[in-house]
Amino acid sequence: MYAFVITTSKGLDDLLAQEIAQLCPHLSLKNKPGQILFDGELNDAYRICLWSRLANRVLVRLAEGDCQDAEQLYKVASSVNWSAQFNVTDSFVVDFVGTSKAINNSQFGALKVKDAVVDQFQELFERRPNVSKDSPAIRIHCRLWRDKIGVYLDLSGASLHQRHYRLKAGSAPVKEHIAAAMLYRSGWAANRQAPLADPMCGAGTIVIEAALMAANQAAGLLRNQWGFTYWKKHQADVWQGLFDEAERAVTSPARQFYANDIDPAMVQLAKQNAGAAGVAELIQFSTGDASTWQCPGEPGYLVSNPPYGERLGELTELLPLFNDWGLQLKRHYANWHLSILTSNRDLLRQLKLVAGKEYQIINGKLECQLVNFVLDEKNCEIRESSAAAGQDFANRLSKNMQKLKGWIKQLDSDCYRVYDADLPEYNMAIDRYGDWVVVQEYAAPKNIPESKTRKRLMDAMLHLPKILGVGHDKIVLKVRQQQKGKEQYEKLSSDKEYIQVWEHGARFWVNLKDYLDTGLFLDHRSTRQLVRQWSKDKDVLNLFAYTGSVSVHAALGGAKSVTTVDMSRTYLDWAKRNFSLNKLNNVYQFRFQQEDCLAWLHTHRQQYDLIFIDPPSFSNSKRMQNTWDVQRDHLNLLADAKQCLRKGGKIVFSNNLRQFKLDEAGLAEMGLQAENISAKTLPEDFKRNPKIHHCWVITHAN
Repeated sequence: MYAFVITTSKGLDDLLAQEIAQLCPHLSLKNKPGQILFDGELNDAYRICLWSRLANRVLVRLAEGDCQDAEQLYKVASSVNWSAQFNVTDSFVVDFVGTSKAINNSQFGALKVKDAVVDQFQELFERRPNVSKDSPAIRIHCRLWRDKIGVYLDLSGASLHQRHYRLKAGSAPVKEHIAAAMLYRSGWAANRQAPLADPMCGAGTIVIEAALMAANQAAGLLRNQWGFTYWKKHQADVWQGLFDEAERAVTSPARQFYANDIDPAMVQLAKQNAGAAGVAELIQFSTGDASTWQCPGEPGYLVSNPPYGERLGELTELLPLFNDWGLQLKRHYANWHLSILTSNRDLLRQLKLVAGKEYQIINGKLECQLVNFVLDEKNCEIRESSAAAGQDFANRLSKNMQKLKGWIKQLDSDCYRVYDADLPEYNMAIDRYGDWVVVQEYAAPKNIPESKTRKRLMDAMLHLPKILGVGHDKIVLKVRQQQKGKEQYEKLSSDKEYIQVWEHGARFWVNLKDYLDTGLFLDHRSTRQLVRQWSKDKDVLNLFAYTGSVSVHAALGGAKSVTTVDMSRTYLDWAKRNFSLNKLNNVYQFRFQQEDCLAWLHTHRQQYDLIFIDPPSFSNSKRMQNTWDVQRDHLNLLADAKQCLRKGGKIVFSNNLRQFKLDEAGLAEMGLQAENISAKTLPEDFKRNPKIHHCWVITHAN
C-alpha cells in the first residue's frame, strides 16, 4: 500500500473526489482544499493518471516529518533511499510548495531537498545526478504545511491538465481540467447524448474535452511520458494493461459538437487542436459573431469561457456584445442550458437572464464563477423595461450635448467635457478627445453598494456610443479615486498609444489609456489662453509642468524664453514631444529641467516675467526631500517664486484642492498681492463644478 495525494485547482476537490470514487470505488478518500488523499495500490494511481480529467498531479509519499528548521528538512529528505527510487544517471528536479517561519522561501526549501538527494548519491556512487528543470526524468515534489513536510514522487510528471493535443492556446485560454470541470458542473457530462456548443470557442478546449468525454477516450491517452517512466518501482506490465484497456474503450459518438468564434484564426487553431486530439470529425466549426450565431443543433448545452474584461477599458467593447448576445439567446435558444465562466458578473447582468446554480472555480490566478442558466420561458421573455435602464442618464447627457452644441462649434479645440456627475447616481466625468471618449468613474460613497454603482455604470456605458456618435472601441473607462503612497504614480496600462489633439492653434499628444490623467488638463484650457496672451516677449517659467501644455502655449504666444521644470522624466520627455509637435525646436530659447521643483526653486535666482505654478495638492514622492501639502506649504513656495519674479511680473498660481484657502495676509507680509481669477479661468464645460480649480494672479504690491 502507498499513500497518495491527488491535487487539483481549489474549488474542484469535491468534484475530483466524485471522479476518483467512480474510477476506484473501493478507495477511502479524504478531502482537503485542492487535494484528495488516500491509501492504495499503484494500479489505482495509474488509473487516475490515465483517466482523471480533473487532477493536476498524482503524488506518492516517500517520507514525511517535522520541519521546524532547515536541518530537519534536510534530515527528512535524507531519510528516503533515493538510489532505490531512480538511477544516478537520471536527471531530476525538486518542486517545493509552501512556506513557514523557518522555511520562508520555496526556492531555499527546494535547494535543501536537492542537497539531501545529491549528497546521498555522492556518498554511495561518488557522483551526482544532474538537475534538469526543462525535462527531468524524475520530479520530486515537497509540500510544507505549518511545521510538517511531505516528500513525494510525482507520478504524473508534467501537470495532468496537459493532454498533449493543444498545439497552441489563445490569448485567454481555459485549462483542460477547468474545461472538464465546466462540463461536469453544467450538467452536460451526465447527459452526453445532448448537443454541446461553444459560441466563443477560442482554441476549442471546451468542445474538444466534451468530444473526448463522449468518445470515452481517457484523458491521458495521448501522453507519451510520465513521471513514473524512470521510477524504479514502476510496474510496467500493470500500466500497459490499463493503457491497452483504455485504447479498447474508445467509441465513436454522434457528430453533435459545435465550435464557433468570431476570429477565423482562432477557429483554424481550434480545428488543428481537435485534429491533434483525434476528434475533429466530431465537431462542426463555424466563424461568426456570437451575438448573431445560431447553433444548427437541437436544444442542448451552451458552455463557454467568454472574455471577462479584466482590464477596465475592455468593458466598453464587451458590454454591447453581452447585451446583444442576451437578446440572441432569448430569441433563438429556448430550452437550452447555458453555462458561462466569468470573473465579471457585471457582464453577465447584460444578458438579462435569471441565474441558477453557480460554482466557484479558480482559472489560472483568477477567481471565477461558473454560472448556469436555463433558457426556459421566463428567461426567454424580452422585457421592454430592460431597454430603459440608464434612461435618466441618457436623457441628461443628450440634454448636455444639445446645450453645448453651439459652444462646441465655436470652441477652437477638439477636447472638452460633456458630463460631470450631473446626476448623483451616475457619478462620472465624460470627456471628448477628438474621436475618443474618456469616462472617469468617481469612487462611490461607502454607503452605496458597489453592485448598484457598477450596474448604473454599465447601463450608462451602453448609451454612450449612440448619444456621442462614437464606436465602443473608442471609449476608455477609468476609475478615479483617492490614491495613496506609490499608487498615485503607478500606470494603469502599458499600451503606449498616443493620439494628437488640438487647442487654440496648439497640438498635443495625449495618452488616454496608460495613466489616470491623459496629459492635458481640460479645466485649464482658459488659463492656458491667458498665459499665452501674457507671454509676448516675456521670460516664462512653468513649474510642476506635467506634459508642458502651458509651456507650449507660452512659446506659441511669442515668449522670449520658456523654462519647463518637472520631477518626472516621463512627463518632461512628453513635454519635449509636444514642443516638437508644434515645431518649437530652439534649444536656446526653450529649456527643460528634470528637478524637484521645490528644491530647485529654493536656490534658483534667475529672473522671470511670468511664472506659472500648478502644484499637486499633496505629494510624498521619494524623489522629493520632504512631503508637500499645498495648504501648509504654499506660502514658502510663493516666497521662493517671488525671488525669481521681476518687477511688474506675474505669478499665475493654481491648484485643485477644493477647500484651499490662500493666505492673503501672509502674501501681504511678503510684499505680494493676489487677484482671484478662478471664475475667469473656468471654461463653459466646467461651470457645473466651480471648484475644479482655484487660480490667482500674484504680483508685487505697489
